[in-house]
Amino acid sequence: MRQFLVAITKEDDFFIARCPELNVTSQGKTLEEAEKNIKEAIELYIESFGTEDLPQQVSKPYLTFVEVAHV
Repeated sequence: MRQFLVAITKEDDFFIARCPELNVTSQGKTLEEAEKNIKEAIELYIESFGTEDLPQQVSKPYLTFVEVAHV
């Protein structure tokens, strides 16, 4: 069993789920559906490409907001 970092954001009418470790993206109409779909997408990625080239340990995520002028 392995955990993968997934970020889910609301964009228009969908929740977009992204796994940056694998560069895999999925979506769903609900948060639960997006989570289910990204899990399936990750499983399909692993079936296709394996995990041999992935680092064994992933650094803990750091999320923050930054202010940008003139936006």
